[in-house]
Amino acid sequence: MDHCAVRSVITRTLASVDLWDELGQRVLPSAAAVALDVRSLYLVLGIALAVVVIRPAWNVARLGVTLVHELGHALVGVVFGRQFTGFVLRADMSGHAVTRGPSRGFGRAASTWAGYPAPAIVGTLMVWAAARGWAAPVLTAVLLILVLSLIRVRSLLTAVVMIGVIAGTGALWWWRTDALQQQVLIGAGLVLVVGAWRHVGAVLRDRGGSSDPAVLASLTRVPKALWNLTFLLVCAAASWVCAVEVLALRG
Repeated sequence: MDHCAVRSVITRTLASVDLWDELGQRVLPSAAAVALDVRSLYLVLGIALAVVVIRPAWNVARLGVTLVHELGHALVGVVFGRQFTGFVLRADMSGHAVTRGPSRGFGRAASTWAGYPAPAIVGTLMVWAAARGWAAPVLTAVLLILVLSLIRVRSLLTAVVMIGVIAGTGALWWWRTDALQQQVLIGAGLVLVVGAWRHVGAVLRDRGGSSDPAVLASLTRVPKALWNLTFLLVCAAASWVCAVEVLALRG
């Protein structure tokens, strides 16, 4: 092998090492838990509250809550052997995810149930992980799930929302700042938990036969009220964990 060829191999090897080092710096958790001062915590809580109570902001955030809801259906369905074929988000902030498999059975019931608890569970995991310096690994997992889910988009609005969320998440992940990642994940996690409550409140008022709890009742013969109760219990547990974490951050 001549001198130029050796030099080329060495250059490519070093570039590969540098790339893995760059990726590693963005995937690994913080060396130590990032301290969040009281002012920053109150700022995060204030922004999260504003997003939830200001209607235009909530209309945007609600699409994110619906996105997590639909991906909750999809991911749990895949875990139990169903095929995730596509999903849509609609202009009225509703959505629909399609998984293919047996029309009845545990897998169908589990994937149907997973939608409403998903925002509360994901939001709580985000708050819990961010408080312990694990924001970067969580962002990595979220980014991978979003990118893989992009091929299942089945409407223009869904594509626009997905590309926007991927771009924002990717920027936060690539230009890593531990404190900013922590603050964003805590704020977004709290919005998801509150959004889960609002979605559950809406389904409690639903008297139709096509809602998730109504479908669960037809699949299992367990009354719809009991399925609604499970949604409420998950939201309550998520809220309790988030409150504990936020109080601990305040010190």
